[in-house]
Amino acid sequence: MTSSKRCLLSGKCGLLVMSLSTGAYAESQWFIAPFGGYSFAASELDANEISSTNNIGNSASTKVKIAESEHYGMMIGVKTKEPGDIYLLYSHQVTDLSFGGSFSPDFLTQLDVDYLHVGGSLYFPRGNLRPYVTASAGMTQMRPTDDYSIETRFSMGFGVGVEYQMTERFSLLADARGYATFISSDNALFCDANQCVWNIRADIMWQGQVNAGIKFSF
Repeated sequence: MTSSKRCLLSGKCGLLVMSLSTGAYAESQWFIAPFGGYSFAASELDANEISSTNNIGNSASTKVKIAESEHYGMMIGVKTKEPGDIYLLYSHQVTDLSFGGSFSPDFLTQLDVDYLHVGGSLYFPRGNLRPYVTASAGMTQMRPTDDYSIETRFSMGFGVGVEYQMTERFSLLADARGYATFISSDNALFCDANQCVWNIRADIMWQGQVNAGIKFSF
């Protein structure tokens, strides 16, 4: 093979490698998206007290509920070839755990609620406006600040939202999400240092979120 032919082939190969690299970068663009919002509508869980010497008193049954409050979090992910993405989501809420009825609940302990999920979104682009649906799965961790046990359970999430693309690398987003945490019926939950306080009669704890955030692509 002559040197000119080798040079021509080498040039073509170089262009091919550059085009493949550029295409791979365009198809796998990373992003980070901090967000904040409000958590609401947590399920009331039916519970039977195990001991009559705890704070609930002599009542044989009660309701246990996570209070509504603000939360914050972050998503880190990568855009896929189709109009969508895959992400890791972390959400943190500082709230209260209460017992009793909906109209006069009694404070029990402060509670941190964390979601750590892997998920994906599918977009329906309309110019700069990009509505999407999303689903995720992972773990919910509930951490009382007092002497009650930390509870970690499997959970799933789903939601709808919209992203507005201000520039190629900067967007605004807003969404609403629902989380289903699988408690498992007749399971001891939130034990103190000496014994378990309640048996929970529930399979799923539901919680809703509304979020707003910003998204940086790179």
